[in-house]
Amino acid sequence: MAPTVSEWFTDQHVFVTGATGFMGKVLVEKLLRCCPKISKIYVLVRQKYGKSPQQRLEDFVNSPVFDRIRDTNPRFFQKLHCISGDLVQSELNSDDVRLLQDRVTAVFHMAANVRFDQPLKTSLVMNTGGTMMVLDLVGTFKCLQVFVHVSTTYCHCDEDVLEEKIYSAPHRPRKMLDLASWIDAEILKELTPKFLKGSPNTYAYTKCLTEELVSEYSTKFPIAIVRPSIVIASWKEPMPGWVDSLNGPTGILVGAGKGIIRSMHCDSTFEADLVPVDVCANSIILSAWKVGTTMLGKPLVLNITIPTENSITWGEVLEIGREHFYNNPFSICLWYPDGGITSNYWVHAASFLLFHMIPAYLIDFLLILTRGKPFLVRTQKRIANGLTVLQYYTTRRWKFKNEEIRNIAKSLNEHDSVVFYTNTIDLNWSNYMLSYVLGARKYCVHEEPSTIPYARKMLRRLYYLDVAKNTVLGVIFIWITYVIFLWALSAVGF
Repeated sequence: MAPTVSEWFTDQHVFVTGATGFMGKVLVEKLLRCCPKISKIYVLVRQKYGKSPQQRLEDFVNSPVFDRIRDTNPRFFQKLHCISGDLVQSELNSDDVRLLQDRVTAVFHMAANVRFDQPLKTSLVMNTGGTMMVLDLVGTFKCLQVFVHVSTTYCHCDEDVLEEKIYSAPHRPRKMLDLASWIDAEILKELTPKFLKGSPNTYAYTKCLTEELVSEYSTKFPIAIVRPSIVIASWKEPMPGWVDSLNGPTGILVGAGKGIIRSMHCDSTFEADLVPVDVCANSIILSAWKVGTTMLGKPLVLNITIPTENSITWGEVLEIGREHFYNNPFSICLWYPDGGITSNYWVHAASFLLFHMIPAYLIDFLLILTRGKPFLVRTQKRIANGLTVLQYYTTRRWKFKNEEIRNIAKSLNEHDSVVFYTNTIDLNWSNYMLSYVLGARKYCVHEEPSTIPYARKMLRRLYYLDVAKNTVLGVIFIWITYVIFLWALSAVGF
């Protein structure tokens, strides 16, 4: 009999990169809380925002994601050990290296630059080069049982159906890293479109290269590659609706909720492959358990996606989200949140011009007149870049195979099936979207539930202002149309 998940992690020494990220926090919290006999979790942390790695680890522990542990078993935090280091600099303290080499049994590599608009050189150095540094380090670990690499289902966008297998990259990862080490950044920028080909952005391209790089080490140690799709707020744990990242759909939710985003190019009939972060964390943990308890002989590849039996379209996401947001609005909005999605690019472009850019220029002009600091045009240009990147994913359809995680879930005993849940068949989208809206409101915008009554009053005021604005614009349009009509009549002699 294979050990249970918690039993397998007993006395394990786990090394985690990217632990301070959105999904990393959930993974570490789950390991500490549900695998209480785990020996140590080594967290790679770099200096950032003028804070030392140790200071950042303290901030990390104080995150709301760890509230349950803080209330029940605060001694578990003693299992965390800070490893100071930077994947880009590729330098670790020699004592830390020896500690990792002698003790680590499992590695979760989650660190990555997730911005889609980064220059190719930056993405290569961080995503592919950083992973190679970790792989070379892990190759020296004496007790290693499993290496888990977190990728994305969108790393092979030229595939209409993504199988759970290793695909060849369009270029050799090591040669691309060598190229990035000497070529001028401006020249590489000019060459980037030719390198990307079927990839929509540098993030997807470098993750594709990185998968092949990881697979090259499969003869040295056991490997799992986990590919989540679009990761959003938690479903159940550590609390419903927890989210602290404005990447992807969460950024759109907040931007639309504040009245800043009013149009998006999106096909409402296409499935939105949105996966709760806790489901992803559970899947990552189970992948390590599966590899650690089974002699597979090849890399285990898992696509973590929503099952077709309980899928949801972008149009349904918008309608459900709109309903819950109007009941739980933000206290501070730029304008009344309205607008929608369209599958017609030119309609979206016209809407963006009319409802994003023209109002932005008007408001910034008024700010200049009143000696304020203009900001909205700059903000809208950043939003335009973000929407351009995202529309690639909202106007195309993919099919992702996800049999591996289903098979792993079937092999679990009853207790592990409940604790390390991955089946989203029972996910109620309306209840989940309500938690998502409330979570984004609390953890991203930092507005407590007690402010909702006030926010509703402000939303009603914005609604009346929006109606007044539309009325004025309507009257002006009718008047201009009438004047043009009279001019046309006079021009033809009536």
